[in-house]
Amino acid sequence: MKNARQKKILEIIKEYNVETQEELAKRLKESGFEVTQATVSRDIKELGLIKIATGNDSYKYHMVNEQRQGINISRLSRLLQDSVVKIDHSENLIIIKTLPGVANAIASCIDHIQWPEVIGTVAGDDTILIVVKPSDAVYKVMDTIDKLLQ
Repeated sequence: MKNARQKKILEIIKEYNVETQEELAKRLKESGFEVTQATVSRDIKELGLIKIATGNDSYKYHMVNEQRQGINISRLSRLLQDSVVKIDHSENLIIIKTLPGVANAIASCIDHIQWPEVIGTVAGDDTILIVVKPSDAVYKVMDTIDKLLQ
């Protein structure tokens, strides 16, 4: 129920300029979800929603992570295309060799995307170590990186 409700919240804030928790609760009730203001408040916090200005002294709820992730994926794709020399893997580790001075920027983008399979990265000047869990997810991560390279 919680997942369905939170999914509906994201749909509502994409479709409407929702300014208050009360307005969000009303729209949820119109969609068949019986909620209290406290439940809506918790959902807003868990989803990481923020209020952004829409002009004319009004605000609306917005999903900040979605915007950042889109920016980071786009940036990662450009960096990979411009800088990757070689990619290889072993067990649950992926190594990306880059042009000198770019590895930290690429690793930072990977960290901010928050792939569920990526535990973390370590970057030097021209080498990135990506730790993947579970180890069979290495191919999924490498496939995604290959797509971003194109």
